[in-house]
Amino acid sequence: MRIDLHTHSTASDGTDTPAELVRNAAAAGLDVVALTDHDTTRGHREALAALPAGLTLVTGAELSCRIDGVSMHMLAYLFDPEEPALLAERELVRDDRVPRARAIVARLQEIGVPVTWEQVARIAGDGSVGRPHVATALVELGVVASVDEAFTPDWLGDGGRAHVAKHETDPFEAIRLVKAAGGVTVFAHPGASKRGRTVPESAIAEMAAAGLDGIEIDHMDHDEKTRVRLRGLAADLGLLVTGSSDYHGSRKTVALGVHTTDPEVYGEITRRATGAFPVPGTGGA
Repeated sequence: MRIDLHTHSTASDGTDTPAELVRNAAAAGLDVVALTDHDTTRGHREALAALPAGLTLVTGAELSCRIDGVSMHMLAYLFDPEEPALLAERELVRDDRVPRARAIVARLQEIGVPVTWEQVARIAGDGSVGRPHVATALVELGVVASVDEAFTPDWLGDGGRAHVAKHETDPFEAIRLVKAAGGVTVFAHPGASKRGRTVPESAIAEMAAAGLDGIEIDHMDHDEKTRVRLRGLAADLGLLVTGSSDYHGSRKTVALGVHTTDPEVYGEITRRATGAFPVPGTGGA
């Protein structure tokens, strides 16, 4: 089985629609794909309607969190999307995205970048607007060569010249909320140091004690040394180890299925979940 547990669609900051994403996942030879858009489950219905035969969809979301001033992302799988407390927290995070993006645009204009809100809104379309859409605008304008280059201290990275903070959930609260909604939590790309400061191992240990289920290790932003270190940490803490593409369509160069999750780990994730269950495709539209 080939299992990719971290992808994004146009419901947040990917460039594939949810329907395109599941069709592309099947074409890439995946058996299981998780749709984990940022702080939203809005793409799930379309993905399920288009789900090809032979492909199983894991519903999820990537939650925006912050601990001790460090931003981090928490992958949440197979939770009840209508559970009121978790739904309210996701809406609180999403509602802060537009004013934050507008503030980032204003800061860029202050330092001489001719970006406009209309340009960013066009790029975001119906998705939840975020920094990747601003980064794409910077690429369009020729200010940076790639989206990754925009996520540096020179521009949109944490502490960067155009960085603006947004509401982010405390990770311990995120773990509690997801568990209460019957879901499973995995800390996304915890060693991605090129994105900025990373969460210390001591905090990951505290999260594990609070019920964190796993950490994403096989990821494009982790070099081999980082993966070895994180595997040792996961073993010490009894955490599940996942791998995935963090696919964003054409917004990033990474391909679907470039990193995958062991089928035994996937099985354990599905056994722990009670809020929702993986959906096998029967041949969607």
